[in-house]
Amino acid sequence: MSEQYTYAVARVRSMENSLFSDSVIEQLINCKDEGQAIAFLEEKGWGELANSSNSEDILKSEEEKTWATVKELGVPMEKFDVLSYPKWFHNVKAAIKANGMDQPDWQYFYDEIPLTKDKVMQIIKEKDYSALPEFMREAAQEANETFLHTKDGQLCDIILDKATLDAIYQCGKESKEEIIEIYAETTVAVANIKIAVRSQMTKKSLSFVKRSLAHCDTLNIERLAKATQINEAAIIEYLEETIYKDGADALKESPSVFECWCDNQLIKILAPQKYNPFTIGPVFAYVIARENEIKTVRIILSGIRNQLPEEEIRERVRKMYV
Repeated sequence: MSEQYTYAVARVRSMENSLFSDSVIEQLINCKDEGQAIAFLEEKGWGELANSSNSEDILKSEEEKTWATVKELGVPMEKFDVLSYPKWFHNVKAAIKANGMDQPDWQYFYDEIPLTKDKVMQIIKEKDYSALPEFMREAAQEANETFLHTKDGQLCDIILDKATLDAIYQCGKESKEEIIEIYAETTVAVANIKIAVRSQMTKKSLSFVKRSLAHCDTLNIERLAKATQINEAAIIEYLEETIYKDGADALKESPSVFECWCDNQLIKILAPQKYNPFTIGPVFAYVIARENEIKTVRIILSGIRNQLPEEEIRERVRKMYV
């Protein structure tokens, strides 16, 4: 039994009380306009670090608050690297396109990660792939050379998106933390299912699908890929044989319900970790819960801003952690 995380877990358990419940989310949905919704969030303590009442500033401040809290807990930050892998690969993707199209002022970069815009732009321009983490080098080189020769942005995306999933999966396998392995497996599996569904809808070729799917333990990606070449019913039929049967049911209902199911899987899988007080589990799960909470609020604010019916917004809302 480890005492390493005792303090951090105790702090997190107390902070869980401030997470939004389903009833709080319902109150937010019921706000008559975005101004009232923002005022509601501010009453709940959101946006304390924001410089304005702009919704994006408030959401960004909440993201910053989450990571500031994690740092205060004294948990090694490298334990959370796997959560940032999509942003790392995104910055490589952005640098490849900015460099390949000679647009150095390209704005689509994340700026809160070690692999900053300036750093990754220099790496890609100089083709200094050794300056990247080892798990990124091969994919970055392949994607860059491919884009320089073909200008095919979609192919560049496929290479790096699959590499992102491979990196997440490998991190989970190498981790000595159960929750990180669970997170990695679930993330890759759900991403594979989303890729399969979207590929079937857009009539992608079998070779395209196979190149896009990443290995995981809970899915047979060969069967999943072949199902995309038949119809949606074939995907549903295969999923019904797996532990992701609920995903098949969601897909039958509607695309938005299915998208919700994809995000809800992580919350469903990670929620039991709050009861493992001598591991990093509750802290890691809390971070996921906060990310889910912020994403849900963003969806609601967007729905209110665009005057969507409440029922349509409600259909897109994610399951809360508490």
